[in-house]
Amino acid sequence: MFQKQPIMRRVLYSLAPIFLFSVYLFGWRPVAILAVALVVGILTEYLFERGRGKKPSEAVLVTCALYALSMPPLVPLWIVAVGILFAVFMAKEVYGGFGRNVFNPAIAGRLFVYISFPTTMQAGFLTAGAFGIGADAVSAATPLALMRAGERTPIADLLLGLRSGSIGEGSMVLIVLAAIYLLATKTASWRLMLSAAASGAILTFALLAAGIAKALPAESLLSGSFLFVAVFMVTDPVSAPKKPRAQLAYGIVIGVCTVLVRTFSLFPEGTSFGVLIGNTAASLLDEILGKKKAVTAAAGKGGAA
Repeated sequence: MFQKQPIMRRVLYSLAPIFLFSVYLFGWRPVAILAVALVVGILTEYLFERGRGKKPSEAVLVTCALYALSMPPLVPLWIVAVGILFAVFMAKEVYGGFGRNVFNPAIAGRLFVYISFPTTMQAGFLTAGAFGIGADAVSAATPLALMRAGERTPIADLLLGLRSGSIGEGSMVLIVLAAIYLLATKTASWRLMLSAAASGAILTFALLAAGIAKALPAESLLSGSFLFVAVFMVTDPVSAPKKPRAQLAYGIVIGVCTVLVRTFSLFPEGTSFGVLIGNTAASLLDEILGKKKAVTAAAGKGGAA
């Protein structure tokens, strides 16, 4: 039924523990959100690819999984359906399907519903509970929102994921383990991960050192979707640059934009904006930074001749 793509399958393997942990935290809601995303996303791609005489790619499974994990636990399921429909249709299929899209589909879908239904999305968070038991939607301010209000979240809760947030933001430990697996299996680029995470961290500490009043504390790097996006979204092989130096610059663009949006805008989270801005610049970065290397190599050959 699907085009076989082992690299996409490995991404799904790395996401499985994070999803299972979200079920522990929030109960049945992550299961329902993922189910809706898979049904609508796969059906949308199937209808388009059938007209082209092709099968859906296994990449659509990754798109659906990443999109679902970016959702608040209490988001209405119809919003989940609208977002994944936009993700697969507008951010992928209108460009010609897998391998031709400019923007990361999961991020595009998430940002679409984030801007279209901001109040509903912000009201979709709840505190963690054992399989959803004891979860409280009333006291569900996310760690980033608390930090903006001058409150702090214990580092241990951020590392272990025992706090409110989107489904996939959970345990930083599981996200780091996923990153190690993706790097060890050569599924993802270390340049993309490192440049995004390091640039965001450096700018955060620089803002703190400069005494910027709006600067978030250092633990903000463990909050929200910062690490999740650095590991799974920035490393998308289709929408990211292909040249090594371009990848480093691309990660820096995303890391810097994320921190700036988080710090100075009305939006508490900036990762989606950072990734889409990076997507827009990806081909240009490949052209500029890749061409310079090619010209240097050609000059070296000419001199040797």
